[in-house]
Amino acid sequence: MTLTSPTARKRGRRVAKRAAVREGTTTIRSVLGRVLVLGAALALAAYLVPLLVAGKMWLWLVIVVAATVAIFILYSTRRFVPGKYFFPGTFFLSVFLIVPIVMTIQTAFTNFGDGFRGTKEEAITTITNNSVIQAPDSPLFNLSVGTTGSAEEGPFTLFLVDTDTAEVLYGADGETVQPATDVEVTVTDGFVTAADGYTILTAKQINTAYDAISQLTLSVSDTTAIKVQGVRAAFEGTKTMVYDEATDSITNTQTGDVYTVQRVGNSEFYVNAAGDRLAQSWKQNVGWANFERLLGNQSLLKQLGGAFTWTLIFAAGSMLLTFLLGYFLALTLNDDRIRGKKLYRSFLLLPYAVPGFISLLIWSNFYNRDFGLINETLNLHINWLGDPTWAKVAVLLTNTWMGFPYMFIVCTGALQSIPDDLKEAARIDGASGWQTTTRVITPLLLVSVAPLLVSTFAFNFNNFNAIQLLTEGGPFAAGEYTRGGTDILISMVYRIAFGGSGADYGFASAVSVILFIITGVLAAAQFTATRRLEDIN
Repeated sequence: MTLTSPTARKRGRRVAKRAAVREGTTTIRSVLGRVLVLGAALALAAYLVPLLVAGKMWLWLVIVVAATVAIFILYSTRRFVPGKYFFPGTFFLSVFLIVPIVMTIQTAFTNFGDGFRGTKEEAITTITNNSVIQAPDSPLFNLSVGTTGSAEEGPFTLFLVDTDTAEVLYGADGETVQPATDVEVTVTDGFVTAADGYTILTAKQINTAYDAISQLTLSVSDTTAIKVQGVRAAFEGTKTMVYDEATDSITNTQTGDVYTVQRVGNSEFYVNAAGDRLAQSWKQNVGWANFERLLGNQSLLKQLGGAFTWTLIFAAGSMLLTFLLGYFLALTLNDDRIRGKKLYRSFLLLPYAVPGFISLLIWSNFYNRDFGLINETLNLHINWLGDPTWAKVAVLLTNTWMGFPYMFIVCTGALQSIPDDLKEAARIDGASGWQTTTRVITPLLLVSVAPLLVSTFAFNFNNFNAIQLLTEGGPFAAGEYTRGGTDILISMVYRIAFGGSGADYGFASAVSVILFIITGVLAAAQFTATRRLEDIN
């Protein structure tokens, strides 16, 4: 039997006491951490839910509610330990990748774009409110403009003081005007000069944003509305376009024309008996119409085929050139006999440190035929950006200059991870320096670099900035406005979807889905090809 001395027992009690204190402190910190995290999640959800409901953003509402419930279930107890680590990655993957893909696919089956925004009810309100005309006896109002956002972009709210009754009214665009009984306002000399929760704009600020403010309309009834007239005045006019809910038609009270819902092309419009349609429509499902428009136009398909060929050359060329240059420099500076390697490496990283859009704009000036740095320095007369072939060369050269530092960093890290014993063994076996590099070092380096080459190809396949900021897709052949000499698929599609009279998000989304599929297939083929490298030990 072993007897424990009093000193040992005291020491044991002190150790146990300190352990209990540490455990208690840890428990308190854990509880406080949970309370803070759960409280912040609940507060954020309480703030977002009313906004999402008001905006009818049901998908995001489901995401917010589901995420909040998951946070409370996972982090309110000590159970579900794997889920605590699994949830953050899954949540951000869903929000930043899966949801945008789903929304893009949904938009591809709609006519969403300029003239096709919002609901049918909002379109009717816009049509009728924009038809307001002023009569000689129209009531007049002193106008003040308030905002809960910026003075330049709004959103704007109109505060009106009736010049006859001094009654104060207010409302936002498309809303029905209402008395300012639930908002505390200050009226000075017949104008609202302060409103609780709003910033009242000065006359100068109103004038700056007048193009947007002048389009605001407040409904008064089915037949009248209030329109802005100048910087400090508004009037209540009569709607010349009146909507009849029973027949779902809009009547022009001046001409007597009746506009009913009819399909024109792939979308519904309000059209009269003569076939004239009102410009404003609404967001509708159009099925496969956007894909049929893309794949059914033979001329467009031919141009897309040309752009696709150049896109493959551009993406593969950029990937290959940046890798070769980056690998060569990394291999050179990996030699221990070179002094000042850190300094040289720092200089080689400078192109990577400069923001891409600045580099592209500067390089576009370098290629100027008459005054560009390249022609001036080398005494050349090449029309870099005016000739399709030279423009392609310019794009590849610039993209190589911007991309090689990334490959230099990657290859430098990969080279430093290769054991020197392998190189020494190759030399002992009689391999030359070239054979060691090509048959030992390069295959081992590709094991880690190959997936990055695939991602580089995929990135350059949709490298919109490199084309738009350097050449804007040009040069263009005479009479050609759809595809330029350096247009890749994404830049060409951008011009088709947004370069006309207005934005066509539905068509752009359909093309994005096609590009996503093409990029995915090419990336999958590349990953399949690079699996052979897994056999290298």
